[in-house]
Amino acid sequence: MALVAAELARMRTPFRWFDQRQALVTTLRLEVADGRVGGTIEDCSGRAELESIRSVYVRTMDDRLLPEIASEPVDSPGRMHCRTLHDQLMTWLEMTPALVVNRASAQTSNASKPYQLQLISAAGFNVPETLITSDPAEVLEFRARHGRIVYKSMSGVRSVVKLLTDLDIGRLDRIRGCPVQFQSYVDGVDVRVHTVGDDAFAARVTSWATDYRYGSASGAPLAVVDAYSIDDELAGRCVRLSRTLGLELAGIDLRITPEGEAVCFEANPSPAFSYYEQQAGLPIAAAIARRLASA
Repeated sequence: MALVAAELARMRTPFRWFDQRQALVTTLRLEVADGRVGGTIEDCSGRAELESIRSVYVRTMDDRLLPEIASEPVDSPGRMHCRTLHDQLMTWLEMTPALVVNRASAQTSNASKPYQLQLISAAGFNVPETLITSDPAEVLEFRARHGRIVYKSMSGVRSVVKLLTDLDIGRLDRIRGCPVQFQSYVDGVDVRVHTVGDDAFAARVTSWATDYRYGSASGAPLAVVDAYSIDDELAGRCVRLSRTLGLELAGIDLRITPEGEAVCFEANPSPAFSYYEQQAGLPIAAAIARRLASA
């Protein structure tokens, strides 16, 4: 958010913050009348008319975990005010005609990775063959068919992608109480594509770790991230996928196979793009700022 704010300031585009840490001294009044969505938001920095806001970049944390209310009882006035404020904010973000990067409703596909994978496939991407099961025998058959397979969370909660090893086979009975997602291992080069509106920025990630985000935990050296060129067809497909999901900003995880085929794993609706921007020199924050300013 700081990178985007710096770009907006450089462009001399006026903006204001919604600071969750100031929730206890912030009020939001929402009005819907005659087909118009209005109201005001007021905090320590002043008051603003909601109708005057033409674009919003959203990255919120769980308001229940804010330090300012962490020690308060669950039914305290402070917690109730904080929850009501965030409910109002999210309601306004869904209803406002302003450009929102990204609305909560557009982010919900990521809460179910199998569901999102179907949307990705329908958008024309190849996806890994996937098995979701609580039956160890099915896992063994799936592994025998594909050789190498990985397992990961089905939900939007981040998990570490790991290869299924012989050591894991001894604890497969644990999945009987909770289905797990298994996928065929895809060989190739990791590429993260960030889409901002109609623009696409690609970065190649070189790492021998199965999940480069956690490579150091497995003893792998730090991943090398550099700018990567993708052709217009693949860039356009990534943009269309983002549009299909209703996302103005997305982080799309691809693996380019040795045969040059792009396999898509998922589309992150709230990507921490700063890592790729700073490592690969990609102007993602500037693109987001331009998109916000052009609304």
